[in-house]
This record gives sequence, C-alpha cells and structure tokens, in this order.
Amino acid sequence: MSEREPNEGLERLFRETGWTLRQLVQEVNRIGTERGTPQKYREPSAHQWLKGHMPKEAARPLILEAFARKLGRPITHAEAGFPLPANESNARLSTVEALIDLGRQDMDPSRRSVLGVSLFSVALTVPNWPEVVGRMEAIQTGQVQRIGMPDVHTVVAMTERISELDDQFGGRHARPMAAAFLVNTVAPYLRADATEEVRKAMMSAASDLCYLTGYMAVDEGVHGLAQKYYLKALELAGASEDHLTFCTTLRGMSVQAVDLGHGRAAMRLADAAAAASPKAGPRMRAFLAGQQAHASAQIGEKTKALMYLREAEIAMDKAESQQKAFGSYDPAALNYHTSQVRYELGDVTGAVEAMKQSDRLRYDVYRRTRVKERAILAERQIAIGHVEAACATWHSALDDYPLVQSGRADQRMQSMLKLIKPHLKNHAARDLNDRARMVMPASLLV
Repeated sequence: MSEREPNEGLERLFRETGWTLRQLVQEVNRIGTERGTPQKYREPSAHQWLKGHMPKEAARPLILEAFARKLGRPITHAEAGFPLPANESNARLSTVEALIDLGRQDMDPSRRSVLGVSLFSVALTVPNWPEVVGRMEAIQTGQVQRIGMPDVHTVVAMTERISELDDQFGGRHARPMAAAFLVNTVAPYLRADATEEVRKAMMSAASDLCYLTGYMAVDEGVHGLAQKYYLKALELAGASEDHLTFCTTLRGMSVQAVDLGHGRAAMRLADAAAAASPKAGPRMRAFLAGQQAHASAQIGEKTKALMYLREAEIAMDKAESQQKAFGSYDPAALNYHTSQVRYELGDVTGAVEAMKQSDRLRYDVYRRTRVKERAILAERQIAIGHVEAACATWHSALDDYPLVQSGRADQRMQSMLKLIKPHLKNHAARDLNDRARMVMPASLLV
C-alpha cells in the first residue's frame, strides 16, 4: 500500500498561522458551536489532517473558516488541499473559489512568470447565454454576513477608478490592484447573504471587474490568464442576467483573438456577442458590428466586412445624434475599426487615413490607447514609404510612452526600433532612434 501524501496546502496554511495543533482544533470546535454543529476534535485529528487524511466533509468548511479568520483573507478548498463538496448546491462555490485562486495568483509577483506560460486557446469552450443565466446561487458563508446596495456601489466605483488608471497609465500596475480587490473584497461579498436584487447586482459588478482585469491581462500579453478572467466574467454575467457585460466580454474575447491573428475564432466570438444582444441600442450595435467587420476582414470575407462596417457607421450616426457618450464606443473607436478593416483588405493608404482620423477624435484621457495606436499608425506609414511622417508619429507616441506601463506599448516600441533600422541613414530616423534609446527601458533594447 502506498504511503499517504501530506497535505502541503494545509501544512502551508498551518505554518502561516503560527498555531499549535491544539489551537487549530479549538478554533474549529468553536466555529462548529457557533454554527449549531458542535465538534470535539483533538490534536491527533489535526495531525492526521496535515498528514493527508481528508477531514469529514462537514468539518472542512469549519477548518477553512478557522484559517480565514486567523489569516484575514478568504481560504478556498483548493488552497487547503480539499476537493469541492459534491452536492449540487455547494458545487456552485466553484465560481467564487476559482475567482479567489485566480486573483490571488495574479496579485502575487512571484507567480507572474508561472502565469505567463498560460497560452491563448483557440479551442476555448465558451458558454452560450442560456447556459449561464441564473446558474449561480447566493453563497451564505464567510465573515461578511450581509451586504446591501452601498457595497455594490463600492465595487462599481472601484472598477471605474481602476479603469481610469488603466486608460491613463496602462494595466501593469492596475491589474494587481484589481486582483487584490477581487480576492479581498469582492469574493467575500459574493459569499455573503443578500436580497435577490443585491445578490444579482453584486454578481453583475463582479463580472464587470473580471472583464476589466482580463482586458488588462491582454494588455500585458498574458493571454491564457486573460481568457480565464473573461470566462469568469461570462459566468457571473449569466448568473446576474447581465446581458450587457456578457456581450461586452464576448466582444473583448474576439478583440483578443483578432489581434493575435486567430480570425476564425474572432469571428465566432464576435457573432456570438451580436447574437446574445438582440435588443442592442445603436451605440452597442456599432460596438458589436465594428468588431464583426474587423474579424470578417481578417478572414478575407470582404463583402461581409464592408457590410458590417457600414452597419456600424449607420448605428454610430444614430447614437451620436441621440447622445454623445464619453467612455464607451465612440467615433474614434469606429475609425480605428475602419482602419483595421482597410488594412486587412490590403488598403494600407486608406488604413493610414482612418487611423489619423481616429487619433484626431480620441479623448486625451486614453493615453495608453494613444501610444499603442499612434505606433500602429507609424508602422503603416513606414510600410508605404512615408519614413519622415512615420518618424513624426512615433515621436508623438514617445511623448506619452514614459507615462504608460503596458506590455503592448512596449512591444510596439520594440517593433519601431526594428522597422527604422534599415533607414538609419535618414536624419529623421536617426533622431528617432537616438531618442527612443534614451526613453525606453534597457531591458527592451535587445
């Protein structure tokens, strides 16, 4: 018979508390009494748990709660080396606990290199809207006993602030903040008791924060991690019956796929987003159709691409005539899609003109986007032989670049150095090269 393996997760938590075995079982027994299920565990039981003997199912939540109280953070079944409960109601813990485990890994700098190996999957299984609607029930455990709408408003406001930081400074610093907030605040809220209205509103707010965190992971180039956040956003959006975030997340997944060159997957996701939003208003329709146009163009379906682009333009005209919207799909974003469609269809000159228009219309607060898309514009300018114009555009991107912490911005700057290298006899290219090497981090100058 093989020797039982020690429970390394439980041992790690036990060492972190600094408890004795006696203190551990005393706390477990105390929590059992609080919950109306008195226990009489003694030190030998705790010793057996650490050595790999699985505690009875009724004892596991008591053990998790004991560690959570002592360590001041949520503790999941996986972290303690326990399987999730088998019954149907408790199995819905998996969404919240998986979110905690995902966020905790992401907020830990020592885990970043491990997360980086998680690769984008074209074959990702994406749920349909009917499959996720209302499937997650309220989970009434944890230190936060009951939440209300003010707690929902806190999550919404925090998500808005993190989004603003991402827009202005990039996601490299904002994403760990979002992950920590998910783990330490949002997950306990999701486990707390609440009215049906508050419960759905909190899951909706959590879904939006997951989407944003996934978007920031895309910006940093950790695409497998981004997909995990996006899938959690879809689960929570379905549970809260939040059609808007569900569609927005599917579209975000399509953007990720098309930017990586996976046109077929991008098309499938863009179509799924459109199909899941049958009553979209004009701005939302423009938002979805613009992405369908880009994906169609990438897979060579010119007629469909131009049809969707025209649909986006008509919807945008209608939306702008009703109400101009700051912070959502706007004419700058539509011109970006126009540029992408033209580029995919081989009209590089037309792509340059549309990208220039996008840059002129973009609000100043979107600094990270400005750096990335000015760099794309410069790449296309140099592709059609406009070296001086490209260098001027890259200079404008470098104006903002030192203020932005973004993996995609870094990649664009590295591409710039490669693209201007054959032109270094040109005075403008030489000046740009010299300035870039003064501004860019040494780690990128390889």
